Amino acid sequence: MKVMVDTNVVLDLLLDRTPYAMNAAQIFSLIERNVLAGCLGATTLTTIHYLATKAVGAPKARREIRKLLRLFEVAPVNRAVLEAALEAEGFRDFEDAILHEAARQADADALVTRNESDFRTALLAVYEPRELINIVQARLADPPNE
Repeated sequence: MKVMVDTNVVLDLLLDRTPYAMNAAQIFSLIERNVLAGCLGATTLTTIHYLATKAVGAPKARREIRKLLRLFEVAPVNRAVLEAALEAEGFRDFEDAILHEAARQADADALVTRNESDFRTALLAVYEPRELINIVQARLADPPNE
């Protein structure tokens, strides 16, 4: 399963935001172990860099971005994504619409976020981190018959 990881989930781990960091760490672990394929929107990386630079300085921010680039595929934000986001129905926030459309164009199966209500009109599955972890654990415990 390929999942687009929302900016808030990445920030939960990087900023060690209690109580969310544990679930974010588990999502990252599933991606590191290739149980899930992880994807980030290009805008997530720019946001993370900006916030990390303010919090910990540019050198550490660059190191964190490099780590993310090793772990995740990057879904481009191009004209097609931006135009689709402008036309997307039901999104109050343009940034959320962009992330959704980038996920769709990157062929993601789902989006993982702590703000499910921001994606209630999404055309792909949307999961809260704990919910996705539970789904993956259930699939691992009961693999499909082949």
